[in-house]
Amino acid sequence: MINEIVADAEERMQKSVLSLEDAFKRIRTGRAHPSILDSVMVPYYGTDTPLNQLANVNVEDGRSLIVSPWEKSLIGEIEKAILKSDLGLNPSNNGDILRLPMPALTEETRKEFTKHAKKEAEHARIAIRNIRRDANSDIKGLEKEKEIGEDEQHLAEDSVQKLTDKYIALVETSYLAKEADLLSF
Repeated sequence: MINEIVADAEERMQKSVLSLEDAFKRIRTGRAHPSILDSVMVPYYGTDTPLNQLANVNVEDGRSLIVSPWEKSLIGEIEKAILKSDLGLNPSNNGDILRLPMPALTEETRKEFTKHAKKEAEHARIAIRNIRRDANSDIKGLEKEKEIGEDEQHLAEDSVQKLTDKYIALVETSYLAKEADLLSF
């Protein structure tokens, strides 16, 4: 029973870290990367569809992306979707492809993106701590029901705390890497 609680907590903590990584992908740096467009949804036959399911997204050089739609009739819809997303990108349309130059980041925008990254990291830390609280509560419930002893409860809580420390450290490492990426010129 304890192993199931700990395994569930670890799985949920992993998902929190993965969610943070996805959030970091949406925070753009000065370099072009196809994952920047992962959050862009394009209306396609009445359904919002992720851009990467409708087009190839490639890095042309370090500072621009090329979006090649599989159906040329979608180029206008894709362009509108990119403009509507608040990524700050202005596509240029030549009829066949969209070229997305990455604007250089100013010192001010770098600091804003760093603040946003810090906020996302804090949300991940809070989520991990909430998972720890839930797991410890489940363990205490087992002890109250006399299904486990006090020693087992303390060992289980220690194991949950070690998991928490591990995943908080992963969040911190990830945040520091993103911060360094954002502040590098």
